[in-house]
Amino acid sequence: MLRWLEHLLGALLMLLVLLDVFLTVLYARAGTGLVSRLHARLTWRLFRAVSKPFGRARGIVLSLAGPAILVSLVLLWMFLLAAGAAFIIHPNLGASVRASSGETPTDFLTALFAAGSSISLVGASNFSPQTGGFRLLYIFNSIVGTALTSLTLTYLMQVYNALQRRNKLGLHLELSSAETGDAAELIAGLGPEGKFDAGYSDLSKLAGDVAQAKESHHFYPVLFYFRFNEPYYSMSRSMLVALDTVTLIKSALDDDEYDWLKESAAVAQLWRSSMLLLKTLRDTFLSGNATGQQAAPDAQTQDGWRRRYSAALRRLGQAGVKTRGDEQAGADLYVSLRAEWDHQVKSLAAALAYRLEEIDTAGSRPQSADERPEFSARLHSVG
Repeated sequence: MLRWLEHLLGALLMLLVLLDVFLTVLYARAGTGLVSRLHARLTWRLFRAVSKPFGRARGIVLSLAGPAILVSLVLLWMFLLAAGAAFIIHPNLGASVRASSGETPTDFLTALFAAGSSISLVGASNFSPQTGGFRLLYIFNSIVGTALTSLTLTYLMQVYNALQRRNKLGLHLELSSAETGDAAELIAGLGPEGKFDAGYSDLSKLAGDVAQAKESHHFYPVLFYFRFNEPYYSMSRSMLVALDTVTLIKSALDDDEYDWLKESAAVAQLWRSSMLLLKTLRDTFLSGNATGQQAAPDAQTQDGWRRRYSAALRRLGQAGVKTRGDEQAGADLYVSLRAEWDHQVKSLAAALAYRLEEIDTAGSRPQSADERPEFSARLHSVG
């Protein structure tokens, strides 16, 4: 009975690994992994706990979490696969599987060594199968080991390609906002002197890049745990700037002058793709009240948003962009739209151990918009 229990345990363990590889690498959907999903969460929690005493250097420690999750996951897959094969081989050491010379040890560590060798290359160790069934097991292990190696190498390359595209989006938003993280600055750059005709194509491309980022996180959920020390690479920062851009376009720009822009497909796509990305990240990685019904913002929060809106209006006016005449009505619309996404963005930022002022630079210090140089200074400089 014990022999068959070991065989069953080994088969189930190998099946679990193969199923997890299939769901993580081939099926590639957020929230579907078994071992990989749990492993990523536990590893991230470990890095968060270990990084706390490092103070300002905490971000550097956390930036190692993503690569560590990938490397340790591959090692975990290989170890569990070898352990599964070892449970099958162990009861048969000395009979169906024997050493080529001398007596055959029958301990589990020897079985693990024989199983690991069979996964890398048939006949690479001193242990060889003596029956047809175990010869087939060795061949199966060798094929699975080779396929797993190829799949994981391809998976790693695809993850880093997706990571490069995600970082490009973050850097694009940072540079487009003149390295301020302020959506008002980005809008002013898209429509200098109020002319958005040329900037519309950039807005459309930005919407496409956000949609691509959404699909990248859907295919490769491990991207969430790649946390860089520079806040502008954070998806929380990117989503805040993108959604704040749409919120300001809808609430701050004059209806008569820019009705075509407010009704455009680019603005709608930027909003919807950003909200879809937020939903994917929220449902996959957050828990508790972060995924539940969002509470209405309190009076203090709304007051902060109104101050941010007023500062954005002043900045847009300086850029020659015609803004809404009724500031009170615009502020009410801004608060209403921002309430749909602000809580989710802040929850994601907290999950990745970013401070609020790192993510919401414009909202944390609305007065900073009044401290920047006049837009006319750009006529004769590139800074």
